Amino acid sequence: MADHLHDKAHELARALRESDEYQALQALHEEVEEDDVASRMLSNFRKVQLDLQDKQMQGEQPSEEEISQAQKQFEMVQQHDVISRLMEEEQRMSTVIGDMNKIITEPLESLYGTPEDEQSQ
Repeated sequence: MADHLHDKAHELARALRESDEYQALQALHEEVEEDDVASRMLSNFRKVQLDLQDKQMQGEQPSEEEISQAQKQFEMVQQHDVISRLMEEEQRMSTVIGDMNKIITEPLESLYGTPEDEQSQ
């Protein structure tokens, strides 16, 4: 049975790669990578994001300066047309994957319930 599930997972991965959302994401990613300025801007933005996430995961509060720097980086990348479109497409892909995850985990939720079910009891 596990082999069958793995086969289905690989089939799902292939379907994801063939989806319009993935194709658009891949094209925009390549466009950013081919543009040195855009690639550097996006890399810097992602580094700032990861640094803030690391701090928060360690229980530290980011400083006002760090938050301000992150906001400035975000505004800069949002002004770059290709990066902005890439980020929008990443959000779409994230929604697709989230929807897929809900569908995949539905059997477990029906078996165990959801955290919302436990809170309402």
